[in-house]
Amino acid sequence: MAITVKFFARLREELGMDEVQLDFVAGLTTQQVWQNATRQEVLPAKTLVAINQQYASEQSLVKDNDEVAFFPPVTGG
Repeated sequence: MAITVKFFARLREELGMDEVQLDFVAGLTTQQVWQNATRQEVLPAKTLVAINQQYASEQSLVKDNDEVAFFPPVTGG
């Protein structure tokens, strides 16, 4: 029973990790996944979150065997 957590681009560089496994806990939100994986209380503003490659919110619930990904805001022109 685990959750795979992935970090991309600038977040990966700042955190010094690209992937981590967490034990699954029922009722866990993506915000709590961030806190448990990074030991940081607050998810950085405008960070994009996905569960199993589908965009999600900070309050989305995570299920066993889910993949949760965090992306910095994307800009371009």
